[in-house]
Amino acid sequence: MIDVLPNIEVATNDAPQVSIIWMHGLGADGNDFVPFVNELNLSGLPGIRFIFPHANTMPVTINGGYVMRAWYDIIHTDLGRQEDEKGLRASQAQVEALIAREKARGVPANRIILGGFSQGCAMTLQAGLRHPEKLAGLLCLSGYVPLADKVAAERHPANQDTPIFLVHGRMDPVIPIARATASRDLLQTLGYNVEWHDYYMQHSLCQEEVDDISAWLHKVLK
Repeated sequence: MIDVLPNIEVATNDAPQVSIIWMHGLGADGNDFVPFVNELNLSGLPGIRFIFPHANTMPVTINGGYVMRAWYDIIHTDLGRQEDEKGLRASQAQVEALIAREKARGVPANRIILGGFSQGCAMTLQAGLRHPEKLAGLLCLSGYVPLADKVAAERHPANQDTPIFLVHGRMDPVIPIARATASRDLLQTLGYNVEWHDYYMQHSLCQEEVDDISAWLHKVLK
């Protein structure tokens, strides 16, 4: 049995009916997006428990082997080249453990959203497309589909109709927007329900994006 990663929780009321598991980017930790909760328009939505896990630490090749929090190793600046499949699958199992804990606390899978930024976005898609029960949605910010050549064979039909919110910055110097649009095109080719937005920003967030996330949450949690 896999231990649940240490995490930060923020609940919008005392009896949350929805869980959002939100994964940080490379070198950050669960604290990174905690303030973001207060920027969202959650009025009229059921109680939400936000879970912000801390990824384990590991040496990251692209940063000279410096040890930092990461969901998987980054081996090349070309993110599609020589991916850390072992690391991706190990972190996928940790995401599954977080989902299992929320279910044990009374939140069904179809009221659980996976979300994340950058590496956290990649983990959202890595775990969400393969999860064997329907999830409420996949919230994918400034990232991409990892192990893209394996998705068609490994995806689970339970989440074929799960809403996917995929957004990116047009000037992103970390993950080029071409990688994101390729991920969008792959998902659409496979028949997924993708809501796509791109913004005049770099590897970050902007107010228009926050507004679009709020609107999407109201659609999927109505």
